[in-house]
Amino acid sequence: EHLWNHFEQWFTFVFDPRVEPTNGKAEQAIRPAVVNHKVWGGNRTAAGARGQGVLMSVFETCRRRPLSVVDHVSHTLRCSGNRLLPRPVLLPAR
Repeated sequence: EHLWNHFEQWFTFVFDPRVEPTNGKAEQAIRPAVVNHKVWGGNRTAAGARGQGVLMSVFETCRRRPLSVVDHVSHTLRCSGNRLLPRPVLLPAR
């Protein structure tokens, strides 16, 4: 019944040629986090998992833009205590 109720959402790729029938790009985007989890055994706390998630998101966004991760993180840290400096932005406002 659930499948019938959400048929259009489940099979969007059939009706819209812009939607890929696989989640390959999403799988590749999270691959570094999965490898890190397997190698290091994951995080021991929820705060650690959240922190890693934020950092991995920043790293991947910088890679795709392309921006320097070191420059962005460095600028972000310098701005955190100085309200006179402009806040760094990874994604433009929509």
